[in-house]
Amino acid sequence: MNFSSFGRKFTGGSGILQLMDDLGKALSEGKPVNMLGGGNPARIAEVNAVYREILQKLADNPDGIESIGNYSTPQGDAKFIGALADFFNREYGWGITADNIALTNGSQNAFFYLFNLFGGRFDSDGQSVDKTILLPLAPEYVGYADAHVEGRHFTAVPPQIVDAEHNGEGGFFKYRVDFDALEHLPEVKAGRIGAICCSRPTNPTGNVLADGEMAKLDALARTLGVPLIIDNAYGMPFPDIIYSDVTLTWNSNTILCFSLSKVGLPGVRTGIIVAAPEVVRAVSCLNAVVNLAPTRFGAAVATPLIADGRLKTLSHDVIRPFYRKQANFAVSLLKQEFAGCPVKIHKPEGAIFLWVWFDGLPVPAQELYRRLKNRGTLVIPGEHFFVGMDTAGYRHAQECIRISIAQEEDVLRKGIAAIGAEVRALYGQARR
Repeated sequence: MNFSSFGRKFTGGSGILQLMDDLGKALSEGKPVNMLGGGNPARIAEVNAVYREILQKLADNPDGIESIGNYSTPQGDAKFIGALADFFNREYGWGITADNIALTNGSQNAFFYLFNLFGGRFDSDGQSVDKTILLPLAPEYVGYADAHVEGRHFTAVPPQIVDAEHNGEGGFFKYRVDFDALEHLPEVKAGRIGAICCSRPTNPTGNVLADGEMAKLDALARTLGVPLIIDNAYGMPFPDIIYSDVTLTWNSNTILCFSLSKVGLPGVRTGIIVAAPEVVRAVSCLNAVVNLAPTRFGAAVATPLIADGRLKTLSHDVIRPFYRKQANFAVSLLKQEFAGCPVKIHKPEGAIFLWVWFDGLPVPAQELYRRLKNRGTLVIPGEHFFVGMDTAGYRHAQECIRISIAQEEDVLRKGIAAIGAEVRALYGQARR
């Protein structure tokens, strides 16, 4: 079949395709597998019970069919948008209205829109210039990498790597933004930045940018005259999988993106954008062309939980403690498995993953991924996450993997044991 340039780009290989394809095949084939590579959230009984209650009420209420029986506007479900505006004003005093909120079919859909709105070719006064999305902290979410319709328009610099402690123990590290390197990028100096984007907490590492770092990024975005896009899929106030003492802020130059996926509703595909009205209008236009309108089912489930504050309470009191316990459990397994090996863990500050660095790994992480897959254990190799960087000469990118902590304890034990056996064997072979 002879596809267009668009078709060839989006049917080629990509990190996010590998992730989702492996996840789907593992779940459908029925073979035993230690699923440490996917992005599915955990099934938490207390959270599921609340969703079951809401679904039952929707089924029993004649108005419940509204959520699937009619389209919304291209902006999204009006009741949910109104509930969100009231919630953010009540909790944070942002002073926003329904004009500041748009819904999308998942946050992946939202970032496809935003990256193509602010990155790519710009034509003005007879001049054409290619602008890029600046990712201030690599590694970053693998799903960003192939989002542009034409080409790849991302720029990033290597992070600063510092030693860190977790629960009073050593053997951890943390990434920090290299602001000096950012400010000296040729794209920054030439005015070829279309937007700045970061996730907080960061997928894959669990890194949380401090309030001071966020303030610097906001100032840089304003200096460049571009928006600051914040991926808040794991952050406050839902799912609130964030352990650092930080604040959530918004202003008219910020595009803040939320999701219902990590509160345990990935299947409803509901993304939320809080932005200036002109951005909301642009997203609504794209929704109309691409989707007609966003799905309403997630809105129907979440609206009462936003209105009465239960989603925030569930996130803070149930979801966050669950993942914090999971992170500490997985860290203890990794510490035992790799005692005496040159292995460090990124300080877990949030999200549902651990990022593991095998210093001096004898093979690239992509090869480690392949070997572990043959052992029935799925992880995600680190090379895919350094979006906007040429990793060919950057060895660190080839020494890291991402593992999910959203699995049952037995899966974590077996999966981490398989990683340990393979990695120790590789180190042993290299020493011989």
